[in-house]
Amino acid sequence: MNMKKIYKAIAKQHSVSVAEVKREMQAAIDETYRNPNWYARCVYSEGDKPTPEEFIAHMARRVRIK
Repeated sequence: MNMKKIYKAIAKQHSVSVAEVKREMQAAIDETYRNPNWYARCVYSEGDKPTPEEFIAHMARRVRIK
């Protein structure tokens, strides 16, 4: 499943826009990275903190491992 489909599915399930889903996910990530724990630092990102796409990719890899 590609990222567009994931965002659309989440948005539809919660009756919100795709933009709102992305905005809320980034807000949650931003809040976590204000005082990150060891696990937060395990999430790969090209910048100081992951984008929603990087976070979802990380979680998908974690689910596949278990």
